[in-house]
Amino acid sequence: MACAGDVPTLETLAAVDLLRQHLPELRVRVVNVVDLMRLQPARTHPHGLSDRAFDALFTTDTPVIFAYHGYPWLIHRLPYSRTNHQNFHVRGFVEEGSTTTPFDMTVRNGIDRFHLVLDVAEWVPTVGPRGPHVHQIMRDRLVEHYEYITRYGQDLPDIRGWCWPYGSGEYPRCAS
Repeated sequence: MACAGDVPTLETLAAVDLLRQHLPELRVRVVNVVDLMRLQPARTHPHGLSDRAFDALFTTDTPVIFAYHGYPWLIHRLPYSRTNHQNFHVRGFVEEGSTTTPFDMTVRNGIDRFHLVLDVAEWVPTVGPRGPHVHQIMRDRLVEHYEYITRYGQDLPDIRGWCWPYGSGEYPRCAS
């Protein structure tokens, strides 16, 4: 999982939480990209990563589900010459939305936690036979989301109140 931007990062972490709940055996790495130019090779941009460093982060053969707050084509272009570029599956701004809830804007643009988990179920081969079950759970959550915002005009309580539940030390866990 990779992300760039504040909202995509939150949704990526929430997707990882869902993956831990529904596919606990799946190994997941999160790469938060703060400087997009790091995706470029060092030979083409001064901020770019070496091929070796890029491959260490993104591997050479593993699907990368990337949530981005801008146009997806940009993320596809930046690592184009990288070994694993064909495995980048980018979700980003698709000019959808209107006056709606904050989370619904992420849903309409496909960068929400449920669509990200759907992408994992589709693109990651190690998900295996549990993929269709997880896929249905995420589809059901999207229906639940739509029905709730239509009725109440705000996001679901578990969406509004979500926080990273795996904290330790100085970072508290979510209140139950």
